[in-house]
Amino acid sequence: MSDQHTTDSWSAKQYSKFEKERNRPIIDLLAHIPATSVKTAVDIGCGPGNSTELLRAHFPAAIVSGMDSSEDMIMAARKRMPDVSFEVADISTWQGDGKYDVILANAALQWVPDHKTLFPSLINQLNRGGSLAVQMPDNFEEPAQKLMRATAAEGPWAAKLKDAAKRVAREGAGWYYDHLRSQVSTLDIWRTIYYHPLAGGAAAIVEWFKGTGLRPFLDPLGEEEKAAFLAAYTAKIAKAYPVYDNGSALLPFPRLFIIATR
Repeated sequence: MSDQHTTDSWSAKQYSKFEKERNRPIIDLLAHIPATSVKTAVDIGCGPGNSTELLRAHFPAAIVSGMDSSEDMIMAARKRMPDVSFEVADISTWQGDGKYDVILANAALQWVPDHKTLFPSLINQLNRGGSLAVQMPDNFEEPAQKLMRATAAEGPWAAKLKDAAKRVAREGAGWYYDHLRSQVSTLDIWRTIYYHPLAGGAAAIVEWFKGTGLRPFLDPLGEEEKAAFLAAYTAKIAKAYPVYDNGSALLPFPRLFIIATR
């Protein structure tokens, strides 16, 4: 899972802090892929390899590969699965080696623009009966995301962060149904809200997003500005997400799933 920015500030270590929680939607996505005889599968935007590992476990007979735009993520993936071929590449221009039975894109395509062109390009790289399996965060209107944008707009860093608050590339479920249904034999779309109990309250929620959604807001800032931004954001999060008597806050996380089978 990585974006396609030109700078490589993705941290595999930071992203992996909540691996158990981040793996749940991958497991759910894989369980709904209709193909059973899978010979070739690729994980695009593979991150540190946790999704690739689950992909191979689900299709143990397949030749599995992975790609990501982040060198740090690919280094972590290669360390995790040294017998799997991983490459540094950009999803928006990626062309694989031949056709695939499964293309997995977990929490990656929301960073890549122009889905009207991107999705058909990926579908065309599938064998007949093959599936493009996609999961994207669908939390743009959740408090944690709204408060990122509010913190960016209210602080002395507002000019630096004017582009950070732009909406991600993800469209609504109806958009994908309308644009993809004529290109595939079956199209399965659903939305799930996961509720993650995070020990540590507001600080834990901020740690979660430091590995993903906060990156466009933190990357342009100097170290002192980052600290000030995080302090202001954490204070807002503490008000929005109550802490239960066991010390945990509950983080609702909606996700959109798409399985397009050629």
